[in-house]
Amino acid sequence: MNVIDTWTIASVNKVAIHSQGFTPVVEAVVNAYLPKGVMLVALLWWVWFRHERAEGPDGEAVRRHQRELVVIALASGLIALVAGRLLAHYLPFRLRPMYEPALRAFFPEANVDEPVLRTWSSFPSDHAMLWCAVAMGIFLASRPVGIYALLHAVVLIGLPRIYLGVHYPTDVLAGAALGIGITYVMSARAIRTRVAAPMLAFAQRYPGVFYGAAFVLSFELATQFQELRVLAHVLIHGM
Repeated sequence: MNVIDTWTIASVNKVAIHSQGFTPVVEAVVNAYLPKGVMLVALLWWVWFRHERAEGPDGEAVRRHQRELVVIALASGLIALVAGRLLAHYLPFRLRPMYEPALRAFFPEANVDEPVLRTWSSFPSDHAMLWCAVAMGIFLASRPVGIYALLHAVVLIGLPRIYLGVHYPTDVLAGAALGIGITYVMSARAIRTRVAAPMLAFAQRYPGVFYGAAFVLSFELATQFQELRVLAHVLIHGM
């Protein structure tokens, strides 16, 4: 481990020892969808439909820019998920700290409902990559709300996973930096307009189909494609 991981895990151990009643709360946050992706996906819908800055002569341009950022946030999140899995697959395997015998005593006994944790490398955190990518898109659309979104991703998604030993601190830091970086690059005007144009045109021409598909995508994103990941894991390792 590096200095950051060693210091943070030691600090977490002190909190875990003196706050046993706090562990069930952290477990609930990690296992539930509402304090994770649901809130950030709801903020993307808010950005899509917000109208307070879309009035006046430049209203249509402002609205289009906002919706481009939503598309970019979603695209960046999906890219982050794929990139996270590829990095975890091709980089040296890193056992999660909760399963590391030398570190197990540093973490509270916890029940984390994620059956693929033992076989998926810890680095980088795909949760941090995905939700920091989405939060960065929200930040580009609205700084005040975006600051909350980034804090939400760090405090309610990243820190609990460190506390329970699902990830090393550097897994979360690297994932957050990669997710933010992906959205920042994707938000460049030349990329943003080209990526978003087909989606916005489709939304205008076939609104029923678009919003139906957007609902399904929102659900899958909020659950981080959990059912599909478990199914893929069973098909790959169970056959």
